[in-house]
Amino acid sequence: MTTRDPRAPGLAALAGLIADGTRAACLLALLDGRAWTAGELARHAGVAASTLSEHLSRLVAGGLLAEERQGRHRYVRLADARVAQLVEDLAAQVAPGAAVRPRTLRAASAGSAMARGRTCYDHLAGRLGIAVTDALTERGLLRQDTGFALTDAGVEWFGRAGIALDRTGRRPLARGCLDWTERRPHLAGVAGAALCRHVLEVGWCVRVGSERAVVVTAAGERGLGALLGLSVEGLR
Repeated sequence: MTTRDPRAPGLAALAGLIADGTRAACLLALLDGRAWTAGELARHAGVAASTLSEHLSRLVAGGLLAEERQGRHRYVRLADARVAQLVEDLAAQVAPGAAVRPRTLRAASAGSAMARGRTCYDHLAGRLGIAVTDALTERGLLRQDTGFALTDAGVEWFGRAGIALDRTGRRPLARGCLDWTERRPHLAGVAGAALCRHVLEVGWCVRVGSERAVVVTAAGERGLGALLGLSVEGLR
């Protein structure tokens, strides 16, 4: 007699949480790393606020979302980086077969902006994220041949650049995250988050629109060029 894996019920419950169009839309929206109000998510998902409230309660109870309240507003965000990784990895698997032709010029423009550069929870993705990852690899600062790992030179480079790496937690220093538009891995983990935070804080990249898209500024062209020898023509 075969003994069923004790993890099976938990896996089934997790899959059930994600296996709903409205809940999936909320999880994907929250990949921007920010906290959203229930009302914002309801409008994004195209459902009534009362309907969305039930979905959010299930996601919070299931540990996929964290909740906080400020006054009468209810804010939710992804629970942690592990949840973001799960959502992004699943989205990367279904993206090729789920491509839908944009119905409007606005939708097409938003899609192009997301493909050029965006945040994937707390790190850079799209062509910008791949370009940064490739530049780090070509300079011997990042290894991809045996999995993603910063080299000793890479750790020193982050220090010289004034980009602090938080190495106190359990999160890996570097991790590959499959980019769903480029079909190649970009840099995630502590190093990816620190680099993304740095380019946003110094104004080398700015967020645009209500999606996760980011664009490189003129200062970013100069800064990324000096820091990584990176040419970002076509990404602005």
